[in-house]
Amino acid sequence: MIYFEEDGDFQAGALMLVDKPLRWTSFDVVNKVRSSLRARCGKIKVGHAGTLDPLATGLVLVCTGKWTKRIEEFMAHEKEYIATIRFGATTPSYDLEKEIDATYPYEHIDINLINRVLPDFMGRIMQSPPLFSAIRIDGQRAYEKARAGSDEEPEARKIEIMELEVLSYNQPDLVLRIRCGKGTYIRSLARDLGRACGSGAHLIALRRTKNGEFDVAQANNLDDLVAKLREME
Repeated sequence: MIYFEEDGDFQAGALMLVDKPLRWTSFDVVNKVRSSLRARCGKIKVGHAGTLDPLATGLVLVCTGKWTKRIEEFMAHEKEYIATIRFGATTPSYDLEKEIDATYPYEHIDINLINRVLPDFMGRIMQSPPLFSAIRIDGQRAYEKARAGSDEEPEARKIEIMELEVLSYNQPDLVLRIRCGKGTYIRSLARDLGRACGSGAHLIALRRTKNGEFDVAQANNLDDLVAKLREME
């Protein structure tokens, strides 16, 4: 799906819904779209409305031209994710980007325990972003400090989680549907949920399914979108 301010005019403003592939960064998607528009539009502003980690897939909103001014508006929308969380081990990045650094017992974690602790993560809560994140600490990105050996955690921030729905639990893997506000780190939720259950946990899969009114079911496969943009030259 592509939305235009004026039909076919990317400079006047367009919004493209993209289903980000695994291991692509959000900036990779932006660069691919920009290069695909170059022949048609020349120099053009392109940006995305909300970063997805390389190991996540799903909905990324890409804005062009004058609609890059609307990025903050789109970023403020509620998001929905499907997350798979594995109990029994932690990693420094809280996901599969880094190797396991510790293991924990998880046999005691059943669906009753999960249902007891989930309400503690609902509503407006404080959350510490991951060490490996783009949050700035003293003017430096947290992931830059972490890669240099620092274990200083970014300052906790207030976030909001509106819904947490268990889709399945096959020990040790929990699949959750999460509806949340801006700035929520699902990797941190995985870490905190592990601690709350008396274990450790990390994120092993993540898919963004909604951003405000937009659904990943409406999104373009990236290769198909690139082909479409080049046909429009």
